Amino acid sequence: MTETRYTIEHDWLRLEDDGTVTLGITDHAQQQLGDVVYVELPETGRSVNSGEEVAVVESVKAASDIKAPLSGTVIAVNGQLTERPELVNSDPLGAGWFFRMQVDDASRLQAFLDADGYRRFLEAV
Repeated sequence: MTETRYTIEHDWLRLEDDGTVTLGITDHAQQQLGDVVYVELPETGRSVNSGEEVAVVESVKAASDIKAPLSGTVIAVNGQLTERPELVNSDPLGAGWFFRMQVDDASRLQAFLDADGYRRFLEAV
């Protein structure tokens, strides 16, 4: 059973059945960015610390750094985004995922917002 959590920076994190965590940006984030034209992904095998910049997403409006919400190792990247960055706009919670990590402590996912909490956060800002 997969579980999706959200950050106040508008990232989503999905705990996969195999214990890895997939990360992308939310629908709200991609709407704010506008048409995504480029995504710079981290290297597979890279160790990252929570809060470290690991990816960049560029749109016609702006460029945004993506920070790792958890510490761990990047085990996969979404290579489709190199040729088709617009997937971030068309399917941000599916085909538009950025990278997958083996995290140091999956229990830390509980610190992030669930879907209802994220919706309430969006309503409050």
